Amino acid sequence: MEKYLGEQIPKLGFGLMRLPMKDNAIDIEATKEMVDEFLNQGFCYFDTAYGYNDGESEKAIRKALVERYPRDKFLLATKLPAWAGAKTKEEAEKMFDTSLERTGAGYFDFYLLHNLGEQRTHFFDDYDIWNFLQKKKEAGLIRHLGFSFHDKASVLEEILKAHPEMEFVQLQINYADWEDHAVESRKCYE
Repeated sequence: MEKYLGEQIPKLGFGLMRLPMKDNAIDIEATKEMVDEFLNQGFCYFDTAYGYNDGESEKAIRKALVERYPRDKFLLATKLPAWAGAKTKEEAEKMFDTSLERTGAGYFDFYLLHNLGEQRTHFFDDYDIWNFLQKKKEAGLIRHLGFSFHDKASVLEEILKAHPEMEFVQLQINYADWEDHAVESRKCYE
């Protein structure tokens, strides 16, 4: 098991973007079975976001994981998409509180400014989300603060220079995009 940011984290995480559905809703019982199997196999990292399944993913992980396991048995990550509907700084900030309430987790092990790049990054600057989340970290509601990124390597470099306080970056990396000129997976990774 590797150590990342001082945490023992197996290399496989459980993404909660596409959960099983039943009668047009997330199938909580099937999700519980998946969570149980994932934990039984020695894994512990769960990744959701404010907007996954219109917020239902965060509610589902509360029922399938948070309410069923001790808090020290898993690591939970979620993401704030300031560009997704927030019209004011206050609305963007409320996304954090909403995620905390939906998940019932008490704090987030990993918290990300979600999907930086292209025309989205300026929302985090406009609403001063960088400093807002740094204060949440100082208050103990976030253990590790970073961002997810979907753009070119030169844009990533600009963000990293502007925000050296960020502890980690989640990149869009897959084999199909490794040499893609729009995604630049390899260049971002390097």
